Amino acid sequence: MTRIAHGSWAPVLAQRGVALLALLVVALPALATAGLLWVSLGRPLLFRQERSGLGQRPFRLVKFRTMHDLRDTEGRPLPDAQRETAITRWVRRTRLDEIPQLLAILAGDMNFIGPRPLKPETIASFGTLGEVRCRVRPGLSGWAQVNGNTRLTNAEKLALDIWYVDHRSRALDARILLLTVSTILGGERVRKQPLAMAEAHLAARSAGLGGDYPASWEGSA
Repeated sequence: MTRIAHGSWAPVLAQRGVALLALLVVALPALATAGLLWVSLGRPLLFRQERSGLGQRPFRLVKFRTMHDLRDTEGRPLPDAQRETAITRWVRRTRLDEIPQLLAILAGDMNFIGPRPLKPETIASFGTLGEVRCRVRPGLSGWAQVNGNTRLTNAEKLALDIWYVDHRSRALDARILLLTVSTILGGERVRKQPLAMAEAHLAARSAGLGGDYPASWEGSA
Protein backbone atom coordinates (compact mmCIF):
# COMPACT_ATOMS: atom_id res chain seq x y z
CA MET A 1 0.00 0.00 0.00
CA THR A 2 1.51 3.33 -1.00
CA ARG A 3 2.20 5.72 1.87
CA ILE A 4 1.66 9.39 1.09
CA ALA A 5 3.46 12.13 3.01
CA HIS A 6 1.22 14.13 5.36
CA GLY A 7 -1.83 12.03 4.50
CA SER A 8 -2.75 13.57 1.18
CA TRP A 9 -2.49 12.32 -2.38
CA ALA A 10 -2.93 15.85 -3.70
CA PRO A 11 -0.41 18.66 -3.08
CA VAL A 12 -1.53 21.27 -0.59
CA LEU A 13 -1.53 23.99 -3.25
CA ALA A 14 -3.80 21.90 -5.46
CA GLN A 15 -6.22 21.34 -2.58
CA ARG A 16 -6.22 25.07 -1.87
CA GLY A 17 -7.09 25.77 -5.49
CA VAL A 18 -9.96 23.30 -5.41
CA ALA A 19 -11.14 24.79 -2.08
CA LEU A 20 -11.20 28.26 -3.63
CA LEU A 21 -13.28 27.02 -6.56
CA ALA A 22 -15.58 25.16 -4.19
CA LEU A 23 -16.12 28.32 -2.14
CA LEU A 24 -17.25 30.13 -5.28
CA VAL A 25 -19.58 27.27 -6.23
CA VAL A 26 -21.19 27.00 -2.78
CA ALA A 27 -21.50 30.74 -2.17
CA LEU A 28 -25.27 30.76 -2.77
CA PRO A 29 -25.93 27.57 -0.72
CA ALA A 30 -23.83 29.09 2.06
CA LEU A 31 -25.92 32.26 2.05
CA ALA A 32 -29.12 30.21 2.04
CA THR A 33 -27.84 28.12 4.95
CA ALA A 34 -26.91 31.26 6.88
CA GLY A 35 -30.44 32.59 6.33
CA LEU A 36 -32.04 29.37 7.59
CA LEU A 37 -29.86 29.34 10.69
CA TRP A 38 -30.57 33.01 11.34
CA VAL A 39 -34.29 32.22 11.44
CA SER A 40 -33.83 29.02 13.45
CA LEU A 41 -31.14 30.01 15.95
CA GLY A 42 -30.36 33.70 15.56
CA ARG A 43 -26.87 35.02 16.16
CA PRO A 44 -24.05 34.11 16.16
CA LEU A 45 -24.15 32.23 12.88
CA LEU A 46 -20.67 30.72 13.19
CA PHE A 47 -19.15 28.26 15.63
CA ARG A 48 -15.43 28.65 16.31
CA GLN A 49 -13.20 26.30 18.27
CA GLU A 50 -9.52 25.39 18.50
CA ARG A 51 -8.69 22.01 17.00
CA SER A 52 -5.49 20.01 16.41
CA GLY A 53 -4.06 19.74 12.93
CA LEU A 54 -1.02 18.18 11.30
CA GLY A 55 1.63 17.44 13.91
CA GLN A 56 -0.85 18.54 16.61
CA ARG A 57 -0.50 22.15 15.51
CA PRO A 58 -3.59 24.05 16.71
CA PHE A 59 -5.82 25.93 14.28
CA ARG A 60 -9.20 27.67 14.47
CA LEU A 61 -12.07 25.57 13.12
CA VAL A 62 -15.07 27.51 11.78
CA LYS A 63 -18.49 25.94 11.06
CA PHE A 64 -22.05 27.14 10.90
CA ARG A 65 -23.60 27.01 14.37
CA THR A 66 -26.32 24.37 14.56
CA MET A 67 -27.23 24.26 18.26
CA HIS A 68 -28.72 26.52 20.89
CA ASP A 69 -26.47 27.22 23.88
CA LEU A 70 -28.85 25.64 26.38
CA ARG A 71 -27.42 24.42 29.72
CA ASP A 72 -28.58 22.62 32.82
CA THR A 73 -28.60 24.09 36.34
CA GLU A 74 -24.91 23.21 36.74
CA GLY A 75 -23.91 25.01 33.56
CA ARG A 76 -23.34 21.90 31.44
CA PRO A 77 -24.64 21.82 27.84
CA LEU A 78 -27.89 19.91 27.43
CA PRO A 79 -27.91 16.82 25.13
CA ASP A 80 -27.60 17.60 21.43
CA ALA A 81 -31.18 16.53 20.71
CA GLN A 82 -32.48 19.20 23.08
CA ARG A 83 -30.36 21.96 21.53
CA GLU A 84 -31.12 21.24 17.86
CA THR A 85 -34.08 22.27 15.75
CA ALA A 86 -35.64 20.51 12.76
CA ILE A 87 -33.80 22.93 10.48
CA THR A 88 -30.41 22.48 12.12
CA ARG A 89 -30.76 18.68 12.09
CA TRP A 90 -31.32 18.86 8.33
CA VAL A 91 -28.36 21.23 7.90
CA ARG A 92 -26.11 18.81 9.79
CA ARG A 93 -27.38 15.77 7.90
CA THR A 94 -26.63 17.39 4.54
CA ARG A 95 -23.24 18.63 5.83
CA LEU A 96 -24.09 22.24 4.90
CA ASP A 97 -22.81 23.32 8.31
CA GLU A 98 -19.31 22.31 7.20
CA ILE A 99 -19.09 24.71 4.25
CA PRO A 100 -16.96 27.25 6.23
CA GLN A 101 -14.33 24.53 6.74
CA LEU A 102 -13.33 25.11 3.13
CA LEU A 103 -11.56 28.17 4.53
CA ALA A 104 -9.37 25.86 6.63
CA ILE A 105 -8.46 23.89 3.50
CA LEU A 106 -7.69 27.15 1.75
CA ALA A 107 -5.40 28.07 4.65
CA GLY A 108 -3.63 24.69 4.51
CA ASP A 109 -4.89 23.55 7.93
CA MET A 110 -7.15 20.79 6.57
CA ASN A 111 -7.51 18.45 3.61
CA PHE A 112 -10.68 17.36 1.86
CA ILE A 113 -10.06 13.83 3.19
CA GLY A 114 -8.67 12.96 6.61
CA PRO A 115 -9.65 12.26 10.21
CA ARG A 116 -12.18 14.65 11.76
CA PRO A 117 -10.43 17.59 13.48
CA LEU A 118 -10.62 17.17 17.25
CA LYS A 119 -9.87 19.36 20.27
CA PRO A 120 -6.25 19.31 21.57
CA GLU A 121 -7.30 17.78 24.90
CA THR A 122 -9.06 14.95 23.07
CA ILE A 123 -5.97 14.26 20.98
CA ALA A 124 -3.84 14.33 24.14
CA SER A 125 -6.08 11.70 25.74
CA PHE A 126 -5.10 9.25 22.99
CA GLY A 127 -1.45 9.24 24.08
CA THR A 128 0.86 7.87 21.38
CA LEU A 129 -2.09 7.15 19.11
CA GLY A 130 -2.92 10.86 19.17
CA GLU A 131 0.47 11.54 17.63
CA VAL A 132 -0.18 8.85 15.00
CA ARG A 133 -3.58 10.33 14.18
CA CYS A 134 -2.01 13.77 13.65
CA ARG A 135 0.47 12.50 11.08
CA VAL A 136 -2.08 13.62 8.50
CA ARG A 137 -4.10 16.79 8.17
CA PRO A 138 -7.68 16.51 9.40
CA GLY A 139 -10.32 16.31 6.71
CA LEU A 140 -13.70 17.62 5.69
CA SER A 141 -14.68 13.96 5.30
CA GLY A 142 -12.90 10.80 6.29
CA TRP A 143 -12.96 7.05 6.85
CA ALA A 144 -14.76 7.25 10.20
CA GLN A 145 -17.24 9.81 8.85
CA VAL A 146 -18.39 7.51 6.02
CA ASN A 147 -18.44 4.32 8.10
CA GLY A 148 -20.87 5.36 10.80
CA ASN A 149 -19.85 8.79 12.11
CA THR A 150 -22.32 9.78 14.85
CA ARG A 151 -23.53 6.17 15.15
CA LEU A 152 -20.06 5.09 16.32
CA THR A 153 -18.43 5.25 19.73
CA ASN A 154 -15.35 7.43 20.04
CA ALA A 155 -13.19 4.30 20.35
CA GLU A 156 -14.59 2.98 17.07
CA LYS A 157 -13.91 6.30 15.36
CA LEU A 158 -10.33 6.22 16.61
CA ALA A 159 -9.82 2.72 15.22
CA LEU A 160 -11.08 3.81 11.80
CA ASP A 161 -8.92 6.95 11.86
CA ILE A 162 -5.76 5.01 12.69
CA TRP A 163 -6.56 2.48 9.96
CA TYR A 164 -6.87 5.37 7.50
CA VAL A 165 -3.53 6.88 8.55
CA ASP A 166 -1.79 3.54 8.06
CA HIS A 167 -3.47 2.71 4.72
CA ARG A 168 -4.06 6.06 3.03
CA SER A 169 -3.77 6.11 -0.74
CA ARG A 170 -5.24 7.80 -3.78
CA ALA A 171 -7.69 4.95 -4.28
CA LEU A 172 -8.85 5.10 -0.66
CA ASP A 173 -9.37 8.87 -0.79
CA ALA A 174 -11.39 8.48 -3.99
CA ARG A 175 -13.51 5.80 -2.33
CA ILE A 176 -14.15 8.08 0.65
CA LEU A 177 -15.28 10.86 -1.67
CA LEU A 178 -17.82 8.52 -3.28
CA LEU A 179 -18.99 7.21 0.09
CA THR A 180 -19.39 10.79 1.32
CA VAL A 181 -21.91 11.48 -1.44
CA SER A 182 -23.67 8.19 -0.64
CA THR A 183 -23.82 9.08 3.06
CA ILE A 184 -25.25 12.54 2.41
CA LEU A 185 -27.95 11.11 0.14
CA GLY A 186 -28.75 7.94 2.06
CA GLY A 187 -27.92 8.80 5.65
CA GLU A 188 -25.34 7.42 8.06
CA ARG A 189 -24.99 3.70 8.70
CA VAL A 190 -22.35 1.61 10.40
CA ARG A 191 -20.36 -0.42 7.87
CA LYS A 192 -19.45 -3.50 9.88
CA GLN A 193 -16.67 -4.93 7.72
CA PRO A 194 -14.46 -1.79 7.63
CA LEU A 195 -15.06 -1.30 11.35
CA ALA A 196 -14.09 -4.87 12.24
CA MET A 197 -10.97 -4.58 10.07
CA ALA A 198 -10.00 -1.30 11.72
CA GLU A 199 -10.51 -2.64 15.25
CA ALA A 200 -8.40 -5.72 14.50
CA HIS A 201 -5.69 -3.51 12.99
CA LEU A 202 -5.68 -1.22 16.01
CA ALA A 203 -5.51 -4.12 18.45
CA ALA A 204 -2.48 -5.54 16.64
CA ARG A 205 -0.89 -2.12 16.27
CA SER A 206 -1.49 -1.18 19.90
CA ALA A 207 0.23 -4.34 21.09
CA GLY A 208 3.30 -3.10 19.26
CA LEU A 209 2.89 0.34 20.85
CA GLY A 210 2.95 -1.18 24.31
CA GLY A 211 -0.79 -1.19 24.83
CA ASP A 212 -1.28 2.55 24.37
CA TYR A 213 -4.86 2.11 23.21
CA PRO A 214 -7.09 4.35 25.39
CA ALA A 215 -9.65 1.65 26.21
CA SER A 216 -11.31 3.85 28.83
CA TRP A 217 -12.26 6.43 26.20
CA GLU A 218 -15.50 4.74 25.21
CA GLY A 219 -18.02 7.58 25.18
CA SER A 220 -20.40 7.87 22.25
CA ALA A 221 -20.31 10.81 19.81
